[in-house]
Amino acid sequence: MEAGDDGVESLVDSKDMQQQSKAFDKLTDRVEDRQLDSTRVQEAMASIAASAEADWNAMMLREKELAAVKINAADVDIIANELELDKKVAERTLREHKGDAVAAIRYLLR
Repeated sequence: MEAGDDGVESLVDSKDMQQQSKAFDKLTDRVEDRQLDSTRVQEAMASIAASAEADWNAMMLREKELAAVKINAADVDIIANELELDKKVAERTLREHKGDAVAAIRYLLR
């Protein structure tokens, strides 16, 4: 090694150390803890509760609509037996297709 090489190595090591120091500082910087605004939290929770209630009400309305659909018990038996399904599945599918057995079977076979 020549005498000039020590200065170059020292300069490179110094730059390396500075970069590593900056990277370490970024990792260890502390961000101030923020306190949540209690009003915003309460509004968010109320929104979630309202959304869940709306979903529940929509589901109950859909179930009432399906229960009102008139279906033929023989169609339920045929679909359940021929497609080897549980009768509840056959009935639900038939109700979802407004009692149309052909549409229900097509849906189940796709």
